[in-house]
Amino acid sequence: MIMNFFKSIFSWLGRFLEKARMILLNLGTAIVLIFITVAIVGIFSSSEEEIDPAGKVLIFNPQGIVVDQEAFNSDAGFPGIFSENTEQIQIRDLLVLIEKIKEDEDIAAVLLDFSNTGFAGPTTLLTVTDAIHSLTGSGKEIIVHQDRMFTSDFMLSAAADEIWVHQSGAFNIAGIGGYRNYNKRLLENLKLTIHNYAQGDFKSAVEGTTRDSMSDNDRLQRIELLEPIWEAMKEKMAFRENIQPRDIQYFADNYFSYIPEASFANIKAATDLQLIDGTKSYPEFRNHMIEKFGSNEDEDSFNSISLGAYRSLLEKDLEEAEDNVVVITAEGAISEGSIMPGVVGSDELVEIIQEAHESDTTKAIVLRVNSPGGSIIASEMIADELMEAKRKGIPVVVSMGDYAASGGVYISTPADYIFSEPTTITGSIGVAIAFPTAEKSFDYVGINFDGVVTSKYAGWDINLPIDESLDAKFAEWGNDAYEKFISLVASSRNKTFDEIKAIAGGRVWIGTKALELGLVDELGDIEAATNKAAEIAELENYKVVYAGQELSPEALIIKELQKQFDIRIAKTKAYIFSSKFFEFFSDVVNELEPSASYTCAECLVEVD
Repeated sequence: MIMNFFKSIFSWLGRFLEKARMILLNLGTAIVLIFITVAIVGIFSSSEEEIDPAGKVLIFNPQGIVVDQEAFNSDAGFPGIFSENTEQIQIRDLLVLIEKIKEDEDIAAVLLDFSNTGFAGPTTLLTVTDAIHSLTGSGKEIIVHQDRMFTSDFMLSAAADEIWVHQSGAFNIAGIGGYRNYNKRLLENLKLTIHNYAQGDFKSAVEGTTRDSMSDNDRLQRIELLEPIWEAMKEKMAFRENIQPRDIQYFADNYFSYIPEASFANIKAATDLQLIDGTKSYPEFRNHMIEKFGSNEDEDSFNSISLGAYRSLLEKDLEEAEDNVVVITAEGAISEGSIMPGVVGSDELVEIIQEAHESDTTKAIVLRVNSPGGSIIASEMIADELMEAKRKGIPVVVSMGDYAASGGVYISTPADYIFSEPTTITGSIGVAIAFPTAEKSFDYVGINFDGVVTSKYAGWDINLPIDESLDAKFAEWGNDAYEKFISLVASSRNKTFDEIKAIAGGRVWIGTKALELGLVDELGDIEAATNKAAEIAELENYKVVYAGQELSPEALIIKELQKQFDIRIAKTKAYIFSSKFFEFFSDVVNELEPSASYTCAECLVEVD
């Protein structure tokens, strides 16, 4: 009787769970279909009425991470909804748009809002800042209103005629820099043995596992990187009359806003120092803008045009040319496989390079490098394919962005000419190798390993100790990889092995110093690089073509979802983008199998 009762209960419960499963499945399917339908409508609908921008305020609020080249991975699900991926904004598109706005006499004013804009690194931020600041000479009023304003927001906004923040919002200039974990004692307490075969006295990528604190060498190179970048940022922020870089430093040293909301003292100090004009709530600001520029047709807000509507008015140049300078972007940590946000997938990038040098219209290649390095084999695959282009007589010019370090330097070695920007972080010529073995941990808990093998090293893994011969093997790996790296750079820069070794050691350099050392040929941006490539190729009439991924219909739909549902960035600023790099470094340092890589953890500079 009791058994029958329980059987009936479990039977009912089973039917209930099956029903619930089917309902949830059908509901999920319905939601996805709705999303797809809306996305398709968004992609293929062209019936939207054009808006006349004359006399309107352009709301300039780019949403996403500013990168050199958009990467999209449709296998990752719905970006921005179910993952950390977010919208990407190609810097070249942003710069062209700003230039169009500057020249457009119809636009009465520009309302800036960078609260949902992130940057891959400080060089990208400085480049966009210069472009935004150039709007001040266009005869348009430049106005800013944000509820939260941090370092990068203020730097971009510093040239505005009016800067307002919400009275209960946030204002914080925090400077740059940060801290990392040093886990030597933790690993010792876990009885893990760390084997370090890194090559280069300044190669600090593995210090987190081998030290309790920052080394003197790493501290020195970080200071020499951060200070000139911070000075450049302060100069951009000290745009207003009577504001000096020392005022920016004073604020950064004396005010703090760990909790962004209700940072009243910060806002008052910023107003007193005349960094901002004061505070306005959203209704107050809306009324303020209506008084200045009039109301819209519905009279519920000020006379404005959205960034999306304005972009739809601009025509794209689709003219084809017989002679092309092809720009190929390597952005993110270098790894084998496909290109994804924050990852230079060597398999896919090699295909793009191959396609470029096999095309009859390609007369020169510009490789835009924005990478802290990564896999040795992946770096070599990319360099090999660039050398193949050179063997065909196609000039290769490198343009370094925020970072071109370690593996980023390696893939730059085929170049006929190398440009860096003044604040580019480069160098880090060294090899990162560190991994744990757990034999002491297993011995502590009473586990021993024994077996039979047919060769000396068969069956070895990180659960077993390293004997002297294997230790020597790993050390040899690291030394060989390091010497090969130095030799390759020396050959490409027309210097001796000893000359490059003297400035290698895993040390990182800022672009201006890299020029002095001969690691790069000239300071300049991507435009300077494309001009040089055309000059080397002896081109007069040519077109600059950006090579990249063609999005599939599926990918286009998924991408459109982000736009249709106004998915905002969950973690603002450069963290989202740079965290991809840090995840990669974490994978390298905590690799379960011994591996070597050309990585530069110290070269990443986050800006809030």
